[in-house]
Amino acid sequence: MADKAFRVERDSMGELQVPAEALWAAQTQRAVQNFPISGLAMPRGFIRALGLVKWAAAGANRDLGLLDTGLADAIQSAAEQVAAGEHDAHFPVDVFQTGSGTSSNMNANEVIANLARRAGAEAVHPNDHVNMGQSSNDVIPTCIHVSAALGLTEELLPALDHLAGVIEARADALAAVVKTGRTHLMDAMPVTFGQELGGWAAQIRSGYQRVAGVLPRLSALAQGGTAVGTGINAHPEFGARVAALLAGRTGIAFRPADDAFEALSSQDTAVELSGQLKTVAVSLMKIANDLRWMNSGPLAGLGEIALPALQPGSSIMPGKVNPVIPEAAAMVAAQVIGNDTTVTVAGQSGNFQLNVMLPVVGYNLLQSIGLLANASRALADSAIGGFTVNEARLEDALARNPILVTALNPVIGYEKGAAVAKKAYAEGRPILDVAEAETGLSREELAGLLDPTALTEGGIKG
Repeated sequence: MADKAFRVERDSMGELQVPAEALWAAQTQRAVQNFPISGLAMPRGFIRALGLVKWAAAGANRDLGLLDTGLADAIQSAAEQVAAGEHDAHFPVDVFQTGSGTSSNMNANEVIANLARRAGAEAVHPNDHVNMGQSSNDVIPTCIHVSAALGLTEELLPALDHLAGVIEARADALAAVVKTGRTHLMDAMPVTFGQELGGWAAQIRSGYQRVAGVLPRLSALAQGGTAVGTGINAHPEFGARVAALLAGRTGIAFRPADDAFEALSSQDTAVELSGQLKTVAVSLMKIANDLRWMNSGPLAGLGEIALPALQPGSSIMPGKVNPVIPEAAAMVAAQVIGNDTTVTVAGQSGNFQLNVMLPVVGYNLLQSIGLLANASRALADSAIGGFTVNEARLEDALARNPILVTALNPVIGYEKGAAVAKKAYAEGRPILDVAEAETGLSREELAGLLDPTALTEGGIKG
């Protein structure tokens, strides 16, 4: 007697048991059994895209007179539920599955068909109706593009804009605060906080532009190419209609790919986007590490700033507080850089008419987008927006910085300047005092030449 916790489903390979309450059917169940690999399911953004693509496909086929209106409406209603995240628990297929993503495509087809049947559309078939005019080979590349485009426009680009805005606001507020610049982690000529933070903001603004620059290619969809790029079993207008429906629903200018063979066989746009995400990660790493150094101490480090104290920093050392947000952001950057390597290798796995690492491409792209968006907001709101500046520490370091003697080069020459700098460093004296004793220049003249604020403006002094 069959276990009541299961029901029997059938596909072209025969019968098998499926959990009684599962919305999926036989092909999904085979995938669950075949790929017990990571326990990682496809991400929410990808499942959302599957629902949207199936919604658009049913609408296109109805409008083309290929699908009964009642069936199309039932499929669209079910697909909208999938897109909205109402049934994510019924998408159990592992990321590490068939390289075409057929298992995930059939998972969507089966869940949507089952939902439509439960709503009264008894004749809905997962292949014949939900998957009409489609192949996994064009659905999954389309979902990669749709989910990534939505992730960029809804999550990452707004987060980068927010981060840049917070940095710019702090740069403006601290524009007149002068500090010791550093190259090679060694004391260098002075800069203002506004200049230093302005450099960070420029990195993030450039990253925004780099990522946004991929959107025109990301909006080109494979849908309509079906199995190999020829469009077999799809109406000639199907791909364009799907793209138009998706564009109308999302506000993103989706369109059919210029060449369906390229869209199915390669993931070059995904590789391009991943590379730009990696560049943003590198920028975040740089900013996070600058924050960690500036916050270091508070007594034995640089101690230039104090980041917001968010949590105890040690299980053994009372009173210790660590720069946890920059540390988390740096780990995100490391993960995204690693994800880019995976996407790069996967992008090379297009053999003839199909790339066969599609699920891992989608997973890594969406993870990188989400991580970068969240880390950017955390850096903005929990670190950069709230740090305080130790101006007394900055002024003391500036007064003792022997590198200020660089401003005297046009007056006393490089060799004499080097001698003054070495003496000031060796004796731990302010550069102004040593220069007065060694150069014959008046203290008033030297004060003008060595004024840290004036030195942040560049040019020749004197």
